[in-house]
Amino acid sequence: MGFIDVIKEKAKADVKTIVLPETEDARTYEAAEAILKEGTARLILIGSKEEIEKNRGNFDISKAEIVDPATSDKTEAYIAKLVELRQKKGMTEEQAREFLLHNYPYYGVMMVKMGDADGMVSGACHSTADTLRPCLQILKTKPGTKLVSAFFIMVVPDCEMGENGTFVFGDCGLNQNPTPEELAAIALSSAESFRQLVGAEPKVAMLSHSTMGSAKHDDVTKVVEAVKIAKEEAPDLQIDGELQLDAAIVPSVGASKAPNSKVAGHANVLIFPDLDAGNIGYKLVQRLAKAEAYGPMTQGIAAPVNDLSRGCSAKDIEGVVAITAVQCQSK
Repeated sequence: MGFIDVIKEKAKADVKTIVLPETEDARTYEAAEAILKEGTARLILIGSKEEIEKNRGNFDISKAEIVDPATSDKTEAYIAKLVELRQKKGMTEEQAREFLLHNYPYYGVMMVKMGDADGMVSGACHSTADTLRPCLQILKTKPGTKLVSAFFIMVVPDCEMGENGTFVFGDCGLNQNPTPEELAAIALSSAESFRQLVGAEPKVAMLSHSTMGSAKHDDVTKVVEAVKIAKEEAPDLQIDGELQLDAAIVPSVGASKAPNSKVAGHANVLIFPDLDAGNIGYKLVQRLAKAEAYGPMTQGIAAPVNDLSRGCSAKDIEGVVAITAVQCQSK
């Protein structure tokens, strides 16, 4: 059974309610039909019945709940709550009404905030910024979390490295050039996400162009400092670095380049030093190794809201909804 099949079984064991706000896109309906048929989540689609009927094509979404912000009896309460949450930033009732009636991701996040849904998946038609902005403004960070970050679950076919070919890559979607403290926070959150979703013990490699002092540069120093901070904050976590990619995941190279490291050669959580490296890295693996790439998933938000690539397929949406539902189970 593959990774996403295991996730779907977990999702079906304790079904959660996920909002899909992008009802202008055919991929939403194709994914919704499959999700509802499999029973991995209950779904809420945001939009007018007329819009949804026009856009859904021949896909069967009869088991989904449709919520129209213009007619829902909960919209006024959402408007009042949004004003309350954002009044220090100058939010007026008129502005809140405009946001919620015409920006469906905002409405979806308010549904999560008010307990009418467990999580949300968006991003097929919106940028990462447009998906995550309402989350950061309304839901805020999870207690005990210093930083909201993003990760991908990468499932590489016919691969013995990582956890039978499964890895968490972080941060590949949100933080441009993290400080050592932020890099450590990304590592700790990514390890927690790996443990929760993959169900195995994380082995975290902090990646660099250097392995254990083989090069000297401020970028290397940043990673070394991040490793030190992470080890102080989570002394029981298997984490090491700085490590080049081959030293992190290839046993023979890890044994040669970092013989005293328990992580080297066996890493299943890869932490990239900046967003450029992370974004390039995951796309190389996705395109050249034909890996399944689920994400960018978010970690550190008070409730699960996850992003999609605008190039995603309906299958990708199915997978991210199942992962989001599993995240909701431990909220």
